Amino acid sequence: MSAVLAAQAIDVSLGEVPVLHGVSLDLASGWTAIVGPNGAGKSTLLRALAGLLPLDAGTVRLMGRPLSSWSPRDRARHIAWLAQQGQTSGELSVRELVELGRLPHLGLFGAPGAADRDAVDEAMRQTECSAWATRRLQRLSGGERQRCLLARTLAVRAPVLLLDEPTTHLDPPHQMAVVRLLQRLAPQHTVVSVLHDLPLALQADRLVLLREGRVAAQGAHDDPALHAALCDAFDQAIRIQRVGERYVALPRLD
Repeated sequence: MSAVLAAQAIDVSLGEVPVLHGVSLDLASGWTAIVGPNGAGKSTLLRALAGLLPLDAGTVRLMGRPLSSWSPRDRARHIAWLAQQGQTSGELSVRELVELGRLPHLGLFGAPGAADRDAVDEAMRQTECSAWATRRLQRLSGGERQRCLLARTLAVRAPVLLLDEPTTHLDPPHQMAVVRLLQRLAPQHTVVSVLHDLPLALQADRLVLLREGRVAAQGAHDDPALHAALCDAFDQAIRIQRVGERYVALPRLD
């Protein structure tokens, strides 16, 4: 399957500090989870894929074209971005926040039509925040705000979803609801998420393991070589075990 989004030997620095070193990835339809120890460069990689950071070397391509050749508006229609610490204004209602996801299509002064309203309604339904449509964001918990920010991302209806820690602040039932949502979206989208929670990441179609700014391993969620690399990356503090049709990461207590 051809790549929808691809990184070709990219180097990225934050200030004077090199963070990514020669990272190459081909991302096609499906759900890819980016994992790795703290400081491995996971969020930096996601921001580079979104075009939010300059590259020291290499190229990011969207649908075969260099990302730098896309206009900001066209790029925003094709790539929807969820930041790790999404910003919200307490004065907005939930629905007003989610409606911001339609800005790449409407511009600042466009009037929303039926398709825009449908996109917002569907995004709120998918993230289970429809009941709060008129509530102000300042009245929501951290987990509730996170679901609203995810709804804003989905409302873009972009073919590529880049999600930095989408399960932050969520309780276990809502974490699993997000996992099931990403699994449903995966066949028609290119979903790339950074996740610290390995049991959740192992529910993705494919995992990419970063170590010290380099791709240490990548493969399907059931790949034994990937499992061995994950255990090594986390100093054998975990073990990966099959449960039914899926795999889970468990702490190694012995």
